[in-house]
Amino acid sequence: MSPWINYHHLFYFKTIAEEGTVSKAAAKLRLGQPTLSAQLKQFEDTIGVQLFERHHKKLVLTEHGKVALDYSKNIFRMGSEMYEVLHDRIKPLKPALHLGALDSVPKQIVLQLVKNAFRISPCQITLSEGKSDELLRELVAHRMDLMVTNFLPTGTDGKGLYTRSITKKNVSFYGAPKFKALRRDFPKSISGVPMILPTYDSRLRQDLDHWAKLNKIELNIITESQDIAVKKLMAISELGLIPTATHTVTGQVLRGELVEIGQLRGVHEELFLVTAQRKIENPIASRLMQTFTV
Repeated sequence: MSPWINYHHLFYFKTIAEEGTVSKAAAKLRLGQPTLSAQLKQFEDTIGVQLFERHHKKLVLTEHGKVALDYSKNIFRMGSEMYEVLHDRIKPLKPALHLGALDSVPKQIVLQLVKNAFRISPCQITLSEGKSDELLRELVAHRMDLMVTNFLPTGTDGKGLYTRSITKKNVSFYGAPKFKALRRDFPKSISGVPMILPTYDSRLRQDLDHWAKLNKIELNIITESQDIAVKKLMAISELGLIPTATHTVTGQVLRGELVEIGQLRGVHEELFLVTAQRKIENPIASRLMQTFTV
């Protein structure tokens, strides 16, 4: 038989985890530090696991602690919701889904992911964009459910992560119409031409370097950026060429703002869904991980 959970203890644990130290939590709860420490110890003894480790006078959640914190947030959120619903103040909250995407991921891919999430279930979605290391920290800490990336984490960064390829497209160089003549004698024609390239946060950049070396192409890099929207604007403004998959510039090509200069043999833009191993799965994220493709 499972032990009876003291919800006062659970609330004390949640407060300590959110405040980061017993002293801050004690001040917020208006309790003495020794009393709060004793309550935490009693809670850990009751459930039979260690919830915190002490590092440089700071309390750091263990893996069990992270799981317990997720549960505690849901428990107290549901308790508040129950009270409000019973008093006809609010409707039941929709399930939450936190999605992350690298700046380089095309916005239409993110839009497709959001639409698929809504088809699975009505939900409230939080979208975050940023660099790979920033988003990975959020994912590993279980503050994010899914991440769309074109760069797979390796080694220790990839520990406890699950990945699945959702699309793999050929890459071409695109430029404003004034660069159209470069189609002749491609790829030699683009050697030394101004280019707007992705940063090394992207696997594509490494593949481009390798391709240029094999084909003896001089990469005249004028700008490096992970933001595909910025790169497209710079290319439309005739500043240089951008390498990207066709689906990221379909609108600009149809409007005549960009033209395809030439395709890079053996170079692809591949996107992945990434999620972190966790004991409490987000059902919408789990379904997207299994079924979403582009």
